[in-house]
Amino acid sequence: MKVSERIRLAVETDIRNGVLLPGQSIDEQELAARYQVSRTPVREALLQLKAQRILHSQPRNGMVVARMDVQELLAIWELMAEMEGVCARMACQRMTAEEREELARVHRAAAPIAEADDAQAWREANHDFHEVLYRGCRNPYLREQLLALRARTGAYLRHAFIAVGRVRSSYEQHGELVEAIIANDPARTHRMMMRHISLAQGAKGLAEFLINLPKSMAKT
Repeated sequence: MKVSERIRLAVETDIRNGVLLPGQSIDEQELAARYQVSRTPVREALLQLKAQRILHSQPRNGMVVARMDVQELLAIWELMAEMEGVCARMACQRMTAEEREELARVHRAAAPIAEADDAQAWREANHDFHEVLYRGCRNPYLREQLLALRARTGAYLRHAFIAVGRVRSSYEQHGELVEAIIANDPARTHRMMMRHISLAQGAKGLAEFLINLPKSMAKT
């Protein structure tokens, strides 16, 4: 793997995991020092992320993590719901018995996190659950696109879990997905995933999310 690709994936992961937040500047010098390379592969990686609209260039400020307005955010989540639904349906059709058991195990391991309503720990647990499905769908291109979309929306999704209080309900929905996949029911799996990814799951939830959205994360 080219070093520029490794840098791109690392920055994308940091954005998805909340290490880098919307509006935060990218330190090219720090990245070059971390990977012991010149600024050239760093800039190549950042330009790729800019092309994906994950980063945005600002005059005299270099690259920053892109902010989104409400319309952009809702449009991306609408697309994510469709893509995650297809991914889950394909995974239900293609996963081995061992992979289905792995999904159930990952779900069971997250029970204490849901019980504690720990939004921070849920970030990793939620990623692990969806990653099993991404692998199980047997479509690396779909996985790549979903990870890119999750990188763009990661900070907002974490905010939604906190503002709307979705950790426990999300865990319950994971359980419904596991049941549908164990039952080998692709149509139900697709339907459950579409519901799971829906941002608001009701006007009240959407209103609470928007009211509590930090100004630093909103596009101006």
